[in-house]
Amino acid sequence: MPPTSSSLRFARSVQALATTAHRLGLMAPSFRSPPRLVGAHRTIKRWSGGAMVAVVVRDRPWAAVQSDLVEGVVAANRLQSPAADRARAELWEALEEVPVPAASDAA
Repeated sequence: MPPTSSSLRFARSVQALATTAHRLGLMAPSFRSPPRLVGAHRTIKRWSGGAMVAVVVRDRPWAAVQSDLVEGVVAANRLQSPAADRARAELWEALEEVPVPAASDAA
């Protein structure tokens, strides 16, 4: 089964966030969808040297998914203001550059 438009968008967004996180000297968490915890929109699991952020993509506004991805990077790195605010700005800017897949990409 070919990937859906939302899964392509998710993958491209995660890649952009990981690239930006590394450029900022931050740890890029792993991402998955959906979370294993029923009813949660975003979860984070930490371990020595890493983290896994899981977000719900299906049946949610894309802006909410993006927000969870950005906040997942911030939370995984345990950032606090003002470093968290600077990172958010850079991460959101990276997401603005992610191309929206064309309908033909989903076919």
